[in-house]
Amino acid sequence: MTASEETTAPAPKAIATAKAFVGAHGDSARAVVENLGQAGARVVLVGEDGRFGDVMVPDVATGNALVEAVEGLTAHEWDGETVGAMKVGAAHRRAMGARNS
Repeated sequence: MTASEETTAPAPKAIATAKAFVGAHGDSARAVVENLGQAGARVVLVGEDGRFGDVMVPDVATGNALVEAVEGLTAHEWDGETVGAMKVGAAHRRAMGARNS
């Protein structure tokens, strides 16, 4: 394994979390890898049922490797179809609104 492969290999916990999400939300999910700068990257998962979650990874390359490593995940961008697939519930909307107060 090269140094590059070591830095992009997702942690077993990240793989397990993504696999569990896919299994719980329809056996497939969209994945959008977001660069968070020094904080790393967030892989936002959107299940077939519209539920969403995320997995934090050290960098974008690791996020992309996670998407490739998990059966049922497909890479997407924040396009209208992906955003439209999300079902944001009232509790989540209230929680997000409280953060802006």
